[in-house]
Amino acid sequence: MARRLEPVDIPEVDALPGYPLPHEQSHLIGHRSTERALLEAYRSERLHHAWILGGPKGTGKATLAFRFAQFVIANPDRFGAEVANAQDLSVPADHPVARQMKAGGHPNILHLRRPWDEKGKRFKADLPVDEVRRTVSFFGTTASANAWRICIVDAADDMNNSSANALLKILEEPPERCLFLVLSHTPGRLLPTIRSRCRRLDMAPLSVEEIASGLRGLATDAVPGESDLQEIARTADGSLRSAITLLSGDGLAIAKGMRKLAENATNVDLAAVHALANLVAARGQSDNWESFQHIAQLWLHEQVRDQLRNGVGQANELVEVWDKTNKAIRDSDALNLDRKQVVLDFFLHLRAVASD
Repeated sequence: MARRLEPVDIPEVDALPGYPLPHEQSHLIGHRSTERALLEAYRSERLHHAWILGGPKGTGKATLAFRFAQFVIANPDRFGAEVANAQDLSVPADHPVARQMKAGGHPNILHLRRPWDEKGKRFKADLPVDEVRRTVSFFGTTASANAWRICIVDAADDMNNSSANALLKILEEPPERCLFLVLSHTPGRLLPTIRSRCRRLDMAPLSVEEIASGLRGLATDAVPGESDLQEIARTADGSLRSAITLLSGDGLAIAKGMRKLAENATNVDLAAVHALANLVAARGQSDNWESFQHIAQLWLHEQVRDQLRNGVGQANELVEVWDKTNKAIRDSDALNLDRKQVVLDFFLHLRAVASD
């Protein structure tokens, strides 16, 4: 007798424990003008088949993509009364499509993202070509005459050359009644040929108040006092995801500690750096690791921007630190290298620049 296999609980890439995934969200924080642009495009005479939703990570691109996809599938007639009278892209919670989405997705939506490597017990470093080729069978299946099929690429920045070219091929010859929603943290780095076949909508960073409001709504039990809440919202730099990771684990302590150490890089306290590195690299504390990445990149960005604005300083050297740190982070994630060393190297690089 064949043994019945138990279901495998495969994690979602970029999932935040305790917080709803984008397809489970019923509320969009901010981005009203971008949402309106998609709604107006959907009920216009000419609807582009491919869209790039651009903007920093964690600003709500995936949430808006699923919100638009849900609206389109729930309202397949672009010129019907429901679409004409809609004020936004919301769908009633009791609508069958909304229930399906919250339960785990919809058969007419293909969500492409970095897959889980069961052998390595981590997510793959890129979005491979085999994932993008799933579009062939997805769009090749029979659908009802008025049904839409929607592919969400999340995120296009994760594609390698082969997968980017595979996506380009299907964008060049799109099937009938299909939509592509291509999410990108840095749209300018996508293949020019992909950009030329998509209409681009950039999503601005969320305001401090929008982030604070989002945290209050998403994490009622974990929201700190108003002073810490405002500091988290400011440090998040427009990203609700970054605010959530700062709120989780030791994010606020890491933010305060990193800024204090980075601003005194010439005579940095190495014992304090080691203590911070231990906190960031603590086993099982992925939020701490993500908080370090965000704060390091934010601090470097602020320094480069200020130095270029004033026409002085060592902007080029700091850009090199940015590149080295980002490479070290990618290598650490892909090869499971020592995260503590990445933190130590970050401050050693800063000290070398400050000492020149």
